[in-house]
Amino acid sequence: MNTLMKIINQKVLIDKIDKMIIEALINNARISINELSKISEISGAAVHQRLKKLEKSNIITGSKINLNTKLLGYKTIAFVGIFLDKAMVNTEAVKKLNEIPEILECHYTTGNWSIFIKILCRDNEHLMILLNKKIQTIKGISRTETFISLDQQIERQISIN
Repeated sequence: MNTLMKIINQKVLIDKIDKMIIEALINNARISINELSKISEISGAAVHQRLKKLEKSNIITGSKINLNTKLLGYKTIAFVGIFLDKAMVNTEAVKKLNEIPEILECHYTTGNWSIFIKILCRDNEHLMILLNKKIQTIKGISRTETFISLDQQIERQISIN
């Protein structure tokens, strides 16, 4: 690791140029090295080298395409709090939840629920089928609480400035 990227207390410190590159990538993951070079005012080779270091340090862990899921027929987003019979069934329950492709996120949480998931469904009927026939039938899940999203009003990555 170069002197511009240091690990201090398990935190990787990056410089102003790395931050400019990351912010540009957050706004457009398909931006060219040439454009990143112009934004950061360093050569394309230097940008490429910095990208490799950011990937090697796991600050950048990949890139993705964002789909317009509504156009693909998925109109219902729901959040489900899952109550477990016992905390020790968490691992097995999560393995079964992972087999359900409509589950986009799964979090082990504090508070009322043991697990909190985000689900993308075609409609409310599809959600009901997932809850009744797939999620609530998993061994160790005692009950669920479901919240349907009416509209996602904010979506972003964390700002690193």
